[in-house]
Amino acid sequence: MPKRARELKAAQVKNLTKPGRHNVGGATGLYLSITEAGARSWILCAKVGGKRRYMGLGPYPEVSLADAREQAMELRRQIRAGRDPVEERQAERAAHAIAAQQRTTFAEAFQRYFDEKIEGELSNQKHIKQWKSTITTYAFPVIGNKAVANIVLDDLLRILKPIWSEKNETASRVRQRIEAVLDWSSVMGFREGENPARWKGNLQQLLPSPGKIQKSRGQPAVALDQAADWFKALQARNGTAARALEFLTLTASRSGEVRGAMWDEIDLNQRLWTIPAERMKASREHRVPLSTAAEDLLKRLPRHMGCEYVFPSPKDGPMSDMTISAVMRRMHATEVDEGRAGFLDPQSRRPAVPHGLRSTFRDWAAERTDYPRETAEIALAHNVGSEVERAYRRSDMIEKRRAMMEDWADFVMGRDNV
Repeated sequence: MPKRARELKAAQVKNLTKPGRHNVGGATGLYLSITEAGARSWILCAKVGGKRRYMGLGPYPEVSLADAREQAMELRRQIRAGRDPVEERQAERAAHAIAAQQRTTFAEAFQRYFDEKIEGELSNQKHIKQWKSTITTYAFPVIGNKAVANIVLDDLLRILKPIWSEKNETASRVRQRIEAVLDWSSVMGFREGENPARWKGNLQQLLPSPGKIQKSRGQPAVALDQAADWFKALQARNGTAARALEFLTLTASRSGEVRGAMWDEIDLNQRLWTIPAERMKASREHRVPLSTAAEDLLKRLPRHMGCEYVFPSPKDGPMSDMTISAVMRRMHATEVDEGRAGFLDPQSRRPAVPHGLRSTFRDWAAERTDYPRETAEIALAHNVGSEVERAYRRSDMIEKRRAMMEDWADFVMGRDNV
C-alpha cells in the first residue's frame, strides 16, 4: 500500500512557503501548489481511466483546507463511480462559453467590431461617425438587445422595409454594415448559419434592386431650363447660407465640402480651391478651378477675425447642412406662394435640393456642351476608369475643367455662350 501522507493542520498549511507541491494529507492526492511568485492553489492528483490527471480546486486561502479536502474526497467518489471529473468540467466550461457567446447582443457585437475594425481601419472621421450613427438609428431599436445568434431574416426586413424606398442609399449601407457585424459574429463563434443580411440570393429576392430605386429616386435637381431663373433668385437672397449655396452651384461641389471650406484651402492668385483628402468622399485631394464668378463671390465675402471657415455659422463654426437646404426650401416656397410651380425636378417632380445641383451640372455638360464625359466626372470628383487607369492618369485636367467651369457659370448666370 502507498505510504499515507501526514495530515497537516490549517496552521501548518498557512506556514508553507517553499515553491513546489506539498502533500497536505486528509484526502489522497491533495496538494497545495506554491509558485515561484508565491501564488498558492489546491491541486488533486488522481488516476482516471488509467491516466494520471491533475484537477485544480481553487486558490488558497480563498478555498480553505477543509473545503479542499471535501472537494477532493467528492471527486474521488465520482472517479470510483466511473465518472471523469476532468472531462465533465471541460464540457461544462465549453457549454458555459457557448451559452455566454450566444447571449452576446447585437449592440455588444457591434461595439466590439466597431472598436476593433472600423476605428482601426477607417481614417475618415465622417465615415466612422456615419457607421455608428446609421446602426444606432436604424438597427439598434429593432435588434440592439437581441442575441446575434437569434437574429433572423424577419429582423432585417423590419429594419430595412420602412426606409428601403425613401432612403435607399442609407438603407443599403445599413444592410451592408449589419452583414459585416454578423459575419464577424460568426467568425467569433457568437452565431451559426447563414447571414440574414446577405443580399445575393437572400434579401435580393425580397426587396427591390437598389440600382433601380436610386436611379428613379435620385436627388431632385433644378431643371436646365430653370437653372438661370433659379440662380438669379438665389443671388437676390441675403445671408451666408445663400452665398454658400451660390458657391456650391458654381463649383458643382458637395454640401459638406463647401460647409467645411477653409480660407487656407483657397488660392485666389491661382484661382484654385484645393480640398484635402480627409474632407473628400473618395479620400483623395481634389482641386477645383474657380470661375471668375466664384472668385468674385469669395472676394466679396466678409472675413471674420480668428475664423478659418469661408462660410461660418453665427458662432464661427462650420455651417450645418440643414442651413443650406433651408435656403432651397424657402426659394421653392416663395415660388409656390406667388402662384408658380416652384423649382421641381423634371422627372420626379420633387422640389430640388442642394445635392441635386450636381445632377443639373452633369446634365448640362452632357446635353448642352461637347466636353468629354470624363472631364465632367472629374469635376464632380467621381472615380473615372479602372484602378489601373486612375493610377496611370497623372493629370486632373485642371485647365480643361477651368474652361468648363467658366462656361457653367455663364450658363447658370444666363450668359450662356456655349
